[in-house]
Amino acid sequence: MGALASRLNTHVMAIRTIHIDTARTWRGGQNQALLTVKGLRALGHPTMLVAHPDGELRRRAPQDADLLPLAPRFEVDFHAAWKLARVIRACNPQILHAHDPHGVALAALALGFRMPWPPPLLVASRRVDFRLASNRLSRAKYRQVDRFICASSAIGAILERDGIPASRIVTVHEGVDLQHVADAPPVSLHETFWLPHGAPVVLNVAALVPHKGQRYLVDAFASVVRAVPDARLVILGQGELHESLVKQIHNLGLDRHVLLPGFRTDVLSLMKTADIFVMSSTMEGLGTSLLDAMGCARPIVATDTGGIPEVVVDDETGLLVPPRHADALADALITLLKDEERARRYATAGYERVHRRFSVDHMVRETIGVYEELIANRH
Repeated sequence: MGALASRLNTHVMAIRTIHIDTARTWRGGQNQALLTVKGLRALGHPTMLVAHPDGELRRRAPQDADLLPLAPRFEVDFHAAWKLARVIRACNPQILHAHDPHGVALAALALGFRMPWPPPLLVASRRVDFRLASNRLSRAKYRQVDRFICASSAIGAILERDGIPASRIVTVHEGVDLQHVADAPPVSLHETFWLPHGAPVVLNVAALVPHKGQRYLVDAFASVVRAVPDARLVILGQGELHESLVKQIHNLGLDRHVLLPGFRTDVLSLMKTADIFVMSSTMEGLGTSLLDAMGCARPIVATDTGGIPEVVVDDETGLLVPPRHADALADALITLLKDEERARRYATAGYERVHRRFSVDHMVRETIGVYEELIANRH
């Protein structure tokens, strides 16, 4: 964040913002919300963070952050919205930035109460490539959004298909804190999980939910171990599919080859000792774990879906395969496990690409540009 802070004087106008994320869990969206808040503060822009009282985002927020513990109990929570409206009147922000769908609903409800004039502009981050809900409540809350910041152009295209005008959509690719990645000390996957010395390790980091596609990855790994018998797959994450994946692993005779250690806080450190990073998603807004892996100089195998092709350049920083295609996934993994020179070439190119295109500095600067344009167009 030091390079970001050094540009403090390049932004004359301080922009007051309130950022809202209601999730209790910690995933890529919460990390991006925190990086945005930290980056804005480093540049001298006053920020407040509204986060779940029992959430991981609140726990990880800086101790000196201006923070409001608040989350709606359900999507239409007038009491929580009234509390937020009071804070808005007291702080008089120029921008409300909602980082998740419940945050959009909370902000939209709050704006229905008495506001200072002019009221704050509403910005909504969109990081998933799901269609917008079509019910009346969702349509009403999204009508109030002045600008959608999409993590990829693929997400923006989905919003347009759902009827959002292109003039209200902008793409700002997510960013990775490259200094944080560099500072993470390598931690051996082999020693941590008692893997055989010298065994090549493939790493997947994702919630264990259907759209992350681990069922296809496990199927693929049955073919991988026939070609590379010592290969191991470590899947870091937790979620509803844990038990079904355990059964699938057992039924395929992969108990020694595929591990499900659950959620880890030292992902970056472990990532640095993986031979290949794999993402098997059937849907993906962008895939911030891909950015982390590229920042750790890991070669990539990923599915050609959503915003992933905007991150991974096929046959340059990794290999892209069709989603839901276990055979293609297996072939790509085997190719890189057997061709170490090619894997190193992809790793180097990915490292250079993430530094050039996907730094948190770049993401924050572009986000500020969206704010400045909205404020200027209002006047």
